[in-house]
Amino acid sequence: MTSAVSTAVEHYDRLLAEHYTWMIGGDVGQLAERQAGLFTELGLAPSAEGTTAVDLGCGPGAQTLALARLGFAPVLAVDTSRELLDELARHTRGSTAVRPVHGDLRTVLPQAVAPGTAGAVVCMGDTLPHLPARSDIPVLLGDIARALCPGGHFVAAYRDLTGELHGTDRFIPVRADADRILTCFLEYRDEETVTVHDVLHNRTGASWQMRAGSYPKLRIEPSWLAGQCREAGLRVRSDTAGPGGMRLLHADKPSPASS
Repeated sequence: MTSAVSTAVEHYDRLLAEHYTWMIGGDVGQLAERQAGLFTELGLAPSAEGTTAVDLGCGPGAQTLALARLGFAPVLAVDTSRELLDELARHTRGSTAVRPVHGDLRTVLPQAVAPGTAGAVVCMGDTLPHLPARSDIPVLLGDIARALCPGGHFVAAYRDLTGELHGTDRFIPVRADADRILTCFLEYRDEETVTVHDVLHNRTGASWQMRAGSYPKLRIEPSWLAGQCREAGLRVRSDTAGPGGMRLLHADKPSPASS
């Protein structure tokens, strides 16, 4: 079975969005609690009542809920998937702090956030590699730096795909249970891009059905990203490696006195 390569937006709309919460563990509230703990460890906190936070690529809302629990308001929850934003709305029903935004991560900050007003901008869940081109990243970082107030924080989690895997190491089990199995296969196309092939098996009664789709991801080298943060005027506070090639980058916007 051959599947055409889609954009990341199309791939989520066609295949992944309806399964995304299951992929990340199934309990958004529990994930939000863990994210709130992480953000607290990194020092994210509103400087005053009415401090804005932005969740770029919010998905079903784990980071958004965490930011709201820490006292940020409003929290702009940005995603390209209406299905995931609808799920977020169910999780945040009754909250006046959260403002869902259906839009492009590359253009939303100048449109929705006044310069120097955001206390935190987060981009988690391997969202950065979904951007169409590596040249989009410096532009986005510039927008983030302008949106942040002095002392405001930027946190990004992303998968480092710069080291090429070979043979069967390119097959990565994502999650499986009695009724669903999701596996991805990585195809290294060039120095900047990996094509991700997702294969989903669903059980219906006694039979299994397979759906597949493909989309490109950027290969983001950690030292390059840290350098781009500095070029944008952000101070990199930590840049750490985690399981499965995941990276966590934490930066802030220095106050004029400390820059």
